[in-house]
Amino acid sequence: MEKADLRTAVWDELEASGEARFPFPPHGRIPNFADAATAADRLAETAAWADARTVKANPDAPQLPVRRRALREGKTVYMAVPRLRDENCFYELDPARLDSDALDSAPTVSHVEEYADKVGPDEVPTIDFVVSGSVAVTEQGARIGKGEGFSDLEFAILQGLGVVDETTTIATTVHELQVHDDAPEPDAHDVPMDLVVTPERTIRTETLYPRPSGIDWAELSDEQIAEMPVLQRLRPR
Repeated sequence: MEKADLRTAVWDELEASGEARFPFPPHGRIPNFADAATAADRLAETAAWADARTVKANPDAPQLPVRRRALREGKTVYMAVPRLRDENCFYELDPARLDSDALDSAPTVSHVEEYADKVGPDEVPTIDFVVSGSVAVTEQGARIGKGEGFSDLEFAILQGLGVVDETTTIATTVHELQVHDDAPEPDAHDVPMDLVVTPERTIRTETLYPRPSGIDWAELSDEQIAEMPVLQRLRPR
């Protein structure tokens, strides 16, 4: 199955089954799903999560319970500025600098600007744990996003700076309907998952897929680079 066909199949199935949650429709986005908070709780039971002090997380709705839990547990959370539109392209949420009544609203897309500091990728410390949003994922760790490539690019930027490496745990939380082993093989720039967590189970993928080694500049157009100031700064001369 091609990636585009798999995305559509997952979006359709979540909607038809009634398992999709706000925002609607699930199509064209990282879909929110029933019991996302249960998946977040299950993720938090892993040793890798318990050991993590810094978490880089996607900003999408199904992973909001993960981001909230991270802040409540004293972990610093980094979220990318939408479409990497700013040179300081990461939001930094340090729970030590947040009032307790702000921990729920701070990691939401609508309020993060009020609470976070914006930092450049070279100001981000070593990341212990990466949380990715997915449209579909396999038990072998292949991930299908919504097709824009920003999650993989964010990882590549941080990897090129040594902020993440082969020891960084990468996880996603999804509904069981999003776990598909008929997904195509990942492309070279796709970041594989170490943990796939649903409300019902935790899959340790033991993935054999390699992580990308940094930014593949040949895959980026001049127009894309022009739209992202951080890429203009990091681009080799």
